[in-house]
Amino acid sequence: MMSSQIIFLIVFAVIFDFLNGFHDSANIVATIISSKAMTPQKALVSVAIAEFCGPFLFGVAVAETIGKEIVQPGLVQVPVIITALIGAIVWNLLTWYFGIPSSSSHALIGGLIGSIAVSVGFHAIMLNGVLKIILFLILSPILGLVCGFLITKLVFLCSCRATQKINMFFKSSQILTGITMALSHGANDAQKTMGIITLGLVASGVQNHFNVPTWVVLLSAFAIALGTLSGGYRLIKTLGGKFFKIRPIHGFCTQITSIGVILGAALLGGPVSTTQVVSSTILGVGAADRINKVRWGVAQNIVMAWFVTIPFSAICSGLIYLCTQSLY
Repeated sequence: MMSSQIIFLIVFAVIFDFLNGFHDSANIVATIISSKAMTPQKALVSVAIAEFCGPFLFGVAVAETIGKEIVQPGLVQVPVIITALIGAIVWNLLTWYFGIPSSSSHALIGGLIGSIAVSVGFHAIMLNGVLKIILFLILSPILGLVCGFLITKLVFLCSCRATQKINMFFKSSQILTGITMALSHGANDAQKTMGIITLGLVASGVQNHFNVPTWVVLLSAFAIALGTLSGGYRLIKTLGGKFFKIRPIHGFCTQITSIGVILGAALLGGPVSTTQVVSSTILGVGAADRINKVRWGVAQNIVMAWFVTIPFSAICSGLIYLCTQSLY
């Protein structure tokens, strides 16, 4: 039987997963919509279906990283996980309201670190696992920026003698690349929720060892797909138009690069930030076209949000735990 604490944990995990999809839907459809490859409604429905399918196709390596490599086994308790989720949710809502494409992954990691440090102490945190996650979070946007620049240069070189009709190819190709990118996003981001729920099941004694149940995969996939379908139009505006004017070739190069980085990380068990990867890739693609074309001021604001996410969500979760521990 599941306790009330586990039920609360699952509810907050589903809310986080929904907001993750809502928050990150812009990352997947922004360039498709801005380059007029698809209408917003068709784009959101298509990627939502792909988001649901993604977690069933590429394993649970990221879930195992989140659930097994951050905290010492046996030391984490369910209330700690709940407050970590609440801290991450608060940050996601704030950044959504202000239209800042911050990282749900950063918020979740920060929330776990903050609540664990306050409840048990820093000794309970597995430094190697945290460093592995931070390494993936740091390297993935750099790869997005560099690869986006190089791939765009290569595409420009290969299509320099083409007629204007090639724009139809880039536009129609984004339907396929957008769906593939949604599969990779679902495979990476939904697994974070799977890892958190399974960690709670182990911590409460419902399960004896870390093994992601099928119903957890199904629930996480459904929640992130529903969030994606709901859409995040504030962030679509930021990612789709404030960096630079996006044409079909830019959308195509952005998606090809992002798919490689996000899906590669998912297969390696690295919980990357889709927001970071797509944002940095858009910058790399724009810079390959013309450096002064990119509105670097918008990018600077987003980078600032990246740096404050982990400490803010850690402090927020720690405070929430202190304020609510008497309730458990």
